[in-house]
Amino acid sequence: LNPNPSDLKITRRPFSALFPRCSGCRNALIALLCLPDVNECGILPQACQGDMQCINQIGGYRCIPAGLYDRPFRPNSPALPELSYPDADPDRTADVFLPGRPRSVEPSYPRVSSPLLCTLGYAPAADGTCNDVDECETNSHHCNPTQVCINTAGGYTCSCTEGYWLIGGQCQDIDECRYGYCQQLCANTPGSYSCSCNPGFNLNPDQRTCQDVEECEEEPCSHGCINTYGSFMCNCDEGFELAADGTSCIDWDECSFSEFLCQYRCVNTPGSFSCICPPGYYLYEDGRSCEDINECDTGNNTCTTQQVCFNFQGGYICLNPLQCQPPYVAVSDNQCMCSAENPDCRSRPFTILYRHMDLSSGRTVPADIFQMQATTRYPGSFYIFQIQSGNDGREFHMRQTSNVSATLVLARPIKGPREVVLDLEMVTVNNVINFRGSSIIRLTIYVSEHPF
Repeated sequence: LNPNPSDLKITRRPFSALFPRCSGCRNALIALLCLPDVNECGILPQACQGDMQCINQIGGYRCIPAGLYDRPFRPNSPALPELSYPDADPDRTADVFLPGRPRSVEPSYPRVSSPLLCTLGYAPAADGTCNDVDECETNSHHCNPTQVCINTAGGYTCSCTEGYWLIGGQCQDIDECRYGYCQQLCANTPGSYSCSCNPGFNLNPDQRTCQDVEECEEEPCSHGCINTYGSFMCNCDEGFELAADGTSCIDWDECSFSEFLCQYRCVNTPGSFSCICPPGYYLYEDGRSCEDINECDTGNNTCTTQQVCFNFQGGYICLNPLQCQPPYVAVSDNQCMCSAENPDCRSRPFTILYRHMDLSSGRTVPADIFQMQATTRYPGSFYIFQIQSGNDGREFHMRQTSNVSATLVLARPIKGPREVVLDLEMVTVNNVINFRGSSIIRLTIYVSEHPF
């Protein structure tokens, strides 16, 4: 419309009188009158498709057939509505300026019948209304391939799916593992993440936290099981040790650790050990020491009534009745005498006394093992003690302790079982009466096989 300014009549009225029911229309109308129109036909590529021609309009554009302007001109155009202007109030500033009633002039372009016009983002419907255009469904949006199109009333928005965020116009994956979404192990995946647990834990139904596994309920250990956080620990009964696999138990050979567990011999048993003793001994109350069995006292011997049972460490011996070799005669059950009146006795010991003793094998040395002394003393006499025979290995020697006594000393260790017969001689010398005589103690030593 091109109204003649001279024909316009300006009338001032309050804005509320023009739009009594629209409180926000004033600002909208002012914005509409003040904003410059955008020529969509010049800035939008291919605004109209096919043979349609783009015609710019105030606040929008239209697509019409390209040959419409070539059709004959039709002068009968509908009359324009009459514009009225309110009377001007000299005391107030005009709220809005409305054009006056235009004169009836002919248009400078062909008149066409106008179809239903819809705002941008809407399309005419068959019922004469405007329906929203789903740009996402028609693929007429301009979202980035990494973005997701979300249709809105009259338009659309571009967003990112869950697990992505918009950075520089691109949807980039969110690394949820950096923010501690998982209690233990986290694996980032495109648009998501997955949680897992360390060995010994199970993932809870929330798929984020972990629950300790009670491994002992499955009885993984051969003996005892102790549950720990995230694992378990096996223990073994006394006398067993944990194997390399950490679950089974093997017997602990206590006998291999020390040779002093038992006095004689150690026998390993499952989870423990036991001590045994050789024949002739019994196991003491401590379960480790061996004590000699006195077969002579218990009666567990084979000696006859005429024999004498002599016990020693680890055994016994039956001694036959004493038989003195001539020219000796028996004067007691353990002594033989050679009379001075007998010429055959002049170069022989006056008496032979038989004694017996036992000795442990490997006894520490030196050790005093036997003592002898003169029973009859004569004035002016002195005594000499010596080993007359049986000391071939020089394991023994005599140490005189006084004028009338001496001690037999074990000088070297002696191993058994062994029987040693020593003739210990006591020589009596009396220079007053010019007398020299001797007596013999025939000592039989039974050396045991063991050092106990």
